[in-house]
Amino acid sequence: MDVQKGLTTLLVMTAVAAIAPFICALFARIRLPQVVVFIVGGVLIGPEVLAWAEPDEITLIANVGLGFLFLLAGYELDLELFREHVGRRAVLAWFVTAGLAIAVTGVLSAVGFVRAFVPIAIGLTTTAFGALLPILRDNDMLGGTFGRFVLPAGAVGEFLPIVAIAIFLSAKGRVLGLVTLLLMLVVAGLLSVLPRWVTRPGFVKISRAGENATSQTTLRLTVALLFGLLVVADRFGLDIVLGAFMAGIILRRWAPGDVHTLESKLDAIGYGFFIPVFFISSGMNLDIDSIAEAPERLLVFFALLIAVRGLPAMVLYRRDLVVRQRVQMMLLTATALPLLVALSEVGLSTGEMLPENAAALVGAGVLSVILLPGIAVALNKKASPVDIPQPSAVGD
Repeated sequence: MDVQKGLTTLLVMTAVAAIAPFICALFARIRLPQVVVFIVGGVLIGPEVLAWAEPDEITLIANVGLGFLFLLAGYELDLELFREHVGRRAVLAWFVTAGLAIAVTGVLSAVGFVRAFVPIAIGLTTTAFGALLPILRDNDMLGGTFGRFVLPAGAVGEFLPIVAIAIFLSAKGRVLGLVTLLLMLVVAGLLSVLPRWVTRPGFVKISRAGENATSQTTLRLTVALLFGLLVVADRFGLDIVLGAFMAGIILRRWAPGDVHTLESKLDAIGYGFFIPVFFISSGMNLDIDSIAEAPERLLVFFALLIAVRGLPAMVLYRRDLVVRQRVQMMLLTATALPLLVALSEVGLSTGEMLPENAAALVGAGVLSVILLPGIAVALNKKASPVDIPQPSAVGD
């Protein structure tokens, strides 16, 4: 790695991240998400436009940003929700989407539009929960009835496609892919019992004594947990996203000391630096030339994300949410990006995916992040209690 090029790239990227809040303030009326500024800024400074920055120089940092994104997404998720109606509904919606994705991709494959059946089908079932999380938090959309439904829906749209990737696209084959996935789950399960150990008086005393001192004990433990599971996932041949997501779930169970202080520190280090670098890098890596040569492919994939992943929400949540909220759910669950990048890389590495489809799929994900959450936020008006139907306890 060229140190000078790497530092220059980081300088330009941090400048984009620093001015993003000011640009969003100029468009406050339309509530422009910062993620949009990051991605568009990455396109502009990237090698295909101004060429001020080289994405290859900061690949590791961008991957750490992806890890923090999913760590915070996993931490936000309360697994108890999946014992309730909201969780069961989210799982049902994803399997309906998976069935539609298989059918639609089969048709596209039959007419010669796609060649990589499995990556495309999985891609149409994804939701960029990690990318949506800061947008939902900034606009107070995680509370109330809608928040209870959107959290498990987003998490399922992130986690189950990761499981599908581990099983069906593993370089070791499907059987070994399933075995390694189960081993990863066992490791996560063993780590989840750590509360019995970290609640011991001696451990808690040391953690609390150093959490706000120069030792930053709890933050260091969290970062070690994150990188530990990233390494385990990578060694098992799984996507690092799985390790980061599990790290967040585990952290929610056993974080020692002042949890609220730890959350603010994770927000600071994640959203302050690493996560913006990931999104800006995503914009820099966008293959503009391939998209320009076949823009209709991008539009097709964008429409399919909405139709396959989003539209089922309009039907399945009809007893739970009012029309406006169902439209918001449709838009948010159809938002996808990080896993589309991973799926495109897998498809290209195996030679199964057409280069123009890989670029169009990622481009559709970028377009979904740019447009769909903004529309959902614009629809986010306070509804009276009368307008919100009570969640059904039966009829799953």
